[in-house]
Amino acid sequence: MIRMITKRLLTSIFTLIILVSVVFAMTHATPGGPAFSILGQKATPAAVKALNARLGLNVPWWDQYFIWWGHLLQGRLGFSYLLNRPVTELISEYLGNTLMLYIGAIVLAVVLAIGIGLVQGVTWGRWPARLIGAFQLAAYALPTFFVGTMFILYFGVEWQVLPTGGITNLRDVHPGIIDYGRHLVLPILTVGLLSVSGLSRYFGASVHEELNKDYVRTALAKGLTFRAVLFGHVLRNALRPLVTILGLSFPGIFVGSVLVESVFNYPGLGYLLWRSALSQDYPVVSGIVLLLGVITVVGNLLADLVNGLLDPREIYD
Repeated sequence: MIRMITKRLLTSIFTLIILVSVVFAMTHATPGGPAFSILGQKATPAAVKALNARLGLNVPWWDQYFIWWGHLLQGRLGFSYLLNRPVTELISEYLGNTLMLYIGAIVLAVVLAIGIGLVQGVTWGRWPARLIGAFQLAAYALPTFFVGTMFILYFGVEWQVLPTGGITNLRDVHPGIIDYGRHLVLPILTVGLLSVSGLSRYFGASVHEELNKDYVRTALAKGLTFRAVLFGHVLRNALRPLVTILGLSFPGIFVGSVLVESVFNYPGLGYLLWRSALSQDYPVVSGIVLLLGVITVVGNLLADLVNGLLDPREIYD
């Protein structure tokens, strides 16, 4: 297992270096620069030149690249050009909100995907599975911003049962856990429900595949009930593809949360990334992408470990 973990870590570190390097190059290749975002589009060339010198942007981009990596190896992500605050402080401030949204959406998506996938796998080829497949395709095709806007329209405006944005009620000086929970419902539903379609489809196909294997027919021939075989053997084996897909879905869920946090004005990392990208705040964008890469690496590594526990043969592949 140690050999497998070491191999995965080395591959992940190499992937992370490439990812951050590409993001660094793309953000610095965009026209304009943070000076125009800070000073405004009508800033004079002299003012832009002076601000670039103060921010360290007057040196060649390759020098900036190696300086940035030097700071990174020291545990420093730099300062936000626009907010003039440490990037680590900004990320720490927004990270907790994103984690609440992430964890809630993933738990909702996994629970619904397992339930829907079991029904789809057991009824594969019959009308219940076809009906579920049609809903999965429709849900997968829906844009994130459209679903979020519809939730706001009905739950927030028409029925007025849930708040439409933010993380707490601004008029409440000491918000409680119920207030936090009410503000999380619509963002979690938006991210979670859109993630269910793909996850449940993979899990349903995996359940169908497992049900057609020899060990299932052998277990039924020995007198085990279908329920016992389904929940005692098929479910465990069918979870492996779901775990793998879930580990690969972390970036997609984060990208979806960028739109969701923007629609709901939710103060998370996605909202911070969107705002920083518009203002070309390079250190913040690079820091968030680096964090996203680490989360993806850890997610895939955890998926490999869980798959190894579900099937020990995976450890030695």
